[in-house]
Amino acid sequence: MGLIAILITVVIENRPRRAFLTNVRMKYHAEEMRFSRLVIVLCVAGVLAALASDAARFLVVDAPEPSDAIVVLAGETNARPARALELLRRGVAPHVFLNVQARDVMYDQRLIDIAQKYVNGLPEANRVSVCPVMGLSTFAEADDANRCLQSLGAHRVLIVTSEFHTRRASTIFRHRLPQYRFSVAAAHSPGSFGDAWWTNREWAKITFDEWSKILWWEAVDRWR
Repeated sequence: MGLIAILITVVIENRPRRAFLTNVRMKYHAEEMRFSRLVIVLCVAGVLAALASDAARFLVVDAPEPSDAIVVLAGETNARPARALELLRRGVAPHVFLNVQARDVMYDQRLIDIAQKYVNGLPEANRVSVCPVMGLSTFAEADDANRCLQSLGAHRVLIVTSEFHTRRASTIFRHRLPQYRFSVAAAHSPGSFGDAWWTNREWAKITFDEWSKILWWEAVDRWR
């Protein structure tokens, strides 16, 4: 009887200890899982932050090559023509086509007439042509630009557009007009766009807007 009592006592004394050890192990495992999740979250956040910090920079392609013609895409009317004229004067291409929306009116004057007056006042007026465009998207503008390029018999074409627009524009033109060899030059406008997009409201708006257009192009327009 005495031996049985001793065994019962030992069992009773050891049961709480094993339960305690089990609880310790469970708590340690839970803490280890929480730490692992935290590490994963931080790693993912770090990768996303790195990608986000380059979101604006990724949009920009600035690699002009010697060409038969320069095409200035319609839209911005200051930095783009200035960049094209700079390249023209450097001898990168012998002729510039200035794309202008044919339907737009500014202060009771057709934008295309304003553009032609601007061209007539240039020293290089005989090397710059206004190209009327009817399309309201880069996708449609490629077809309008093609009509002007055919009149010159060009094969190598340099696109000039706003820096944030360069990657999408060059991708669309290469897809729509595979008969040409395209390069692209960025027209810089620091007041409108910059790499550190998160520091400026306007830069952030343009970056997000351009990314949405790229995604739409890749998901929808490319396959039309």
